[in-house]
Amino acid sequence: MSHSRAPRNRTIDLRDDEHLRLRKAVEFSSSLLIAGDSQKLVCGDAIKILSSTSGAQFDLLFADPPYNLTKKFGSEKFSSRSSDDYEQWLDAWLKLCVPLLKSTASLYICGDWRSSSAIQRVGSKYFKLQNRITWEREKGRGAKQNWKNASEDIWFFTMSDEFTFNLDAVKQRRRVVAPYRENGKPKDWDESANGNFRDTHPSNIWTDLTVPFWSMPENTDHPTQKPEKLLAKVILASSNPGDLILDPFAGSGTTAVVAKKLERNFVAIEADEEYCLLAAKRLEMAETSGSIQGFEDGVFWERNSKIADRKNRV
Repeated sequence: MSHSRAPRNRTIDLRDDEHLRLRKAVEFSSSLLIAGDSQKLVCGDAIKILSSTSGAQFDLLFADPPYNLTKKFGSEKFSSRSSDDYEQWLDAWLKLCVPLLKSTASLYICGDWRSSSAIQRVGSKYFKLQNRITWEREKGRGAKQNWKNASEDIWFFTMSDEFTFNLDAVKQRRRVVAPYRENGKPKDWDESANGNFRDTHPSNIWTDLTVPFWSMPENTDHPTQKPEKLLAKVILASSNPGDLILDPFAGSGTTAVVAKKLERNFVAIEADEEYCLLAAKRLEMAETSGSIQGFEDGVFWERNSKIADRKNRV
């Protein structure tokens, strides 16, 4: 996976001499033994592994399964199928997660416009539907006879009516365009030399995310990599430090990396060995850098905020 890159290209890849070392950080197995303080990266088939696991141990599930289209993921390939067949495939692995989740657990499942309705139907069979988040992907190819696909969905379910939601941890700091004052003082916003800002309640429309690209230090060659900032929102909202998170389609390891940076435990399952090794490298890098682009000093900043003392734009 090592490529010749332009000097400013920060895409993470694997050198030939790293494979043997990184393999030691990956568990190659078709079954899973979990301890409460697990930080496991497992290479294998998700359905086989989930079916061999027992015990309600997980506090949060984040799943970014293949959408219902034909796409190659390293050595693995997913083929598009009928809506009914896709629902059956979703059901096959999602029902295996039910006994693994605590009664207070939350679930987030990613999809696009082709797969979203199937996720809603299958997920609602087993869990309580709480919301649908739509996030702006903000890049993608245009179309001459259709609307450009620039958004994706994340379906938010819970096991019960009792679940974690840390509101203050995921408020967004936004610029105040029309500052309102009461008795000459700012009302519900803060005034500073760098601008006027207000911490706002998070909505189910996320427009502050940047899809990883070549100049970002989290970028990989995985075709559907999610931003670390997206995972930070989910993890901070719906888990607490020390909680255990499950990701059955780990890809290049974003869930595991953000969980590590935010002091959570995780079990991340990925079928493709090269992506597992890439995830292992990212976890290794997280040992020395806990930064998450767009999330600084405990604050989620809106995209392209201009703050004088900030080095990175979100």
